[in-house]
Amino acid sequence: MILTTPLKSNSIKIILLGSGELGKEVAIEANRLGAEVVAIDSYPNAPAHLVANKSYVIDMKNKEEVLEVIRREKPTFILPEIEAISIEALFEAEKEGFRVIPNAEAVNKTMNRKNIREFASKELGLLTSKYRFVKSYDELIIAAKALGFPCVIKPVMSSSGHGQSVAYNFEDLMNSWEIAKEARGDASELIVEEFVKFDYEITLLTVRNEKQTVFCEPIGHVQKDGDYIFSWQPMQMSEKTKIKAKEMAKSVTDGLGGRGIFGVELFIKGDKVYFSEVSPRPHDTGMVTMITQSQSEFALHIRAVLGLPLEFITYGSGVSAAYKSKTDTFTPKFNVPDNSFSKNSFIRIFGKPRSHIGRRMAVALVFGKIEESMEQAKEIINAIKES
Repeated sequence: MILTTPLKSNSIKIILLGSGELGKEVAIEANRLGAEVVAIDSYPNAPAHLVANKSYVIDMKNKEEVLEVIRREKPTFILPEIEAISIEALFEAEKEGFRVIPNAEAVNKTMNRKNIREFASKELGLLTSKYRFVKSYDELIIAAKALGFPCVIKPVMSSSGHGQSVAYNFEDLMNSWEIAKEARGDASELIVEEFVKFDYEITLLTVRNEKQTVFCEPIGHVQKDGDYIFSWQPMQMSEKTKIKAKEMAKSVTDGLGGRGIFGVELFIKGDKVYFSEVSPRPHDTGMVTMITQSQSEFALHIRAVLGLPLEFITYGSGVSAAYKSKTDTFTPKFNVPDNSFSKNSFIRIFGKPRSHIGRRMAVALVFGKIEESMEQAKEIINAIKES
């Protein structure tokens, strides 16, 4: 593999469409291999802007604005890092010869819950929860009656769990409807899902290129309102169930095609594996790999994009814990106790230019036995003070 150096006429150039905390780590890993990084987002000084060679602020949903930057920069690879992007721009860019990771159709399927659910259920024949799509409150009532309570209600397009809720009875439906409609993304249609009383859920990071597919150890996680709070690796599960999970993840990622890492979300009930969702990019629960693996999910993503070998070493078990802001300010400031930085733990501050209550601003990472590491991670994030 021939690698280059940034800001040269022959540079390998990567455009990031989305420059949050995950994009920041992708940019750092690309920099380490000499790639030039152009970070794009809808607001200035996004985390990846701070480490990229160039940055732009545009309307990510505006086809012409996205295409204008792509045509100007002429990237080797285009990496969508969020859902809220003009898919028409990606299809047009592909027609013009630019390489979208993993590919425009995969992004189109996965950015919309309706597309990916019907692809997984109807085209691939994978086991999923029962579901219905609705466009009106009356349709929501009908769907809830058919699926029963509790049921999960989400916009067909949103990120990081925004707009997701669980309705336990008919009285909850109006609140769920309003939560979904206020979410960022496309809330013109909602998916209503049967509530699977699963034993646990996992993210199975699946990395592929034209030569091979590899899997990271399964990641367990705790979510609140669809947004991750804690994750740990590995999730303890039977070898039989792990094999089933890998088979399902490979079926989905082979069906989508292309290069890169995929965060495949699965529900486990006994020895049954249910497909939930998939993201064609690094996954927030996968931040734990920054302390558990020789190559984090971000490094593996870049390796896959560049066509490099995908081997890595799993060091052992670990935990990640998201720190969510308790203040609203344009000058975020964190008082982090010194013992957060120990022989087996550290903090990553994302560098977001503004905090607001509930916004994810940092992550604590702890290496060691999962139960002990979870307690240590909780202590770290609970000890952080903002001023």
